[in-house]
Amino acid sequence: MYGIEFRNVSKRYGSSADAPLAVRNISFGVEKGSLTTILGPSGCGKTTTLRMIAGLESPTSGQIFIDGRDVTTLGPAQRNVSLVFQSYALFPHMNVIENVSYGLRMSGLAVDQARAKAAVMLETVGLRGLDARMPSELSGGQQQRVALARALALEPAVLLFDEPLSNLDARLRRSMREEIRSLQQRLSLTVAYVTHDQSEALAVSDQIIVMDQGVIAQSGTPHELYESPQSEFVAGFMGEAMLFDGVCQPDGQVSLGSLSIRPATPVQPGPVKIAVRPEAWVIGPVSNSGLAARVVKQTYVGSVMEYTLGSLLGDIFVVSPDVKQPLSRGAPVSLHLADHGVSVVAVRS
Repeated sequence: MYGIEFRNVSKRYGSSADAPLAVRNISFGVEKGSLTTILGPSGCGKTTTLRMIAGLESPTSGQIFIDGRDVTTLGPAQRNVSLVFQSYALFPHMNVIENVSYGLRMSGLAVDQARAKAAVMLETVGLRGLDARMPSELSGGQQQRVALARALALEPAVLLFDEPLSNLDARLRRSMREEIRSLQQRLSLTVAYVTHDQSEALAVSDQIIVMDQGVIAQSGTPHELYESPQSEFVAGFMGEAMLFDGVCQPDGQVSLGSLSIRPATPVQPGPVKIAVRPEAWVIGPVSNSGLAARVVKQTYVGSVMEYTLGSLLGDIFVVSPDVKQPLSRGAPVSLHLADHGVSVVAVRS
């Protein structure tokens, strides 16, 4: 039994039959006790999908199940789900313990019991001793933890996150995503998590669902999505890959300019798209065996060097770990491909 299941769900905004579909006939399941990320660019339908799980939007057609129960026509209060918002949505006039216990009190729990349970939740998310603080006295990361404690206090069957880390700086985002993942695994929570950030999705997920223009482009484990994309869109979207035109030969080899690739997954002979991530390029001295290129631009960003290299394939963005001996502008090089970070997908007619 799935924690969350969609069966042929569509969502159309507007009553007209020709109004555009925000979500088109999607089906998927989220295993109980697992974390599934719904990933995609702006306007792909991921937030609409999350809002339908929460009961904040009703599907135009199809069925939604939570813990095996059909909740398609039920409102948010009848679904036993909690939603952690991007903006945290804390009450500014209430202190921390009051914010966390609010939902419990509204559900009929006595004040003392609600505060006791809220205190346990605050300790669970690492906020012990901050009960009397006001939201304005907390950092962004602490406010996010308060919102998480408030959601957990209701003991939901499903916990939903809507771009939960987008308001935090880079370091806090890393630590908070680790905390969310650790908490999800420790408490065996069923979680649906929406983001547009590929690295965030890869870091926290058991399953990733990539959406494009209202449909599911591909779903699978982080490794499957990164290493074995099944379409040009997924190949280009995951990991900031650049797409190149190539040809698959009858012997299975794929030609990319002067380079030759053996795809990890066999591809039919004919035109293909080759997705190459920035870290997959290996920069070497000029040789006859590589792809000739020249440094157009170089940028030092601390842990790596970022290069734009001009070649017969056009400008190529490359990331190199060699920061001690940076290449100068105009330097000639040869490019080779590593055995990771390269994906080949057939061109669909």
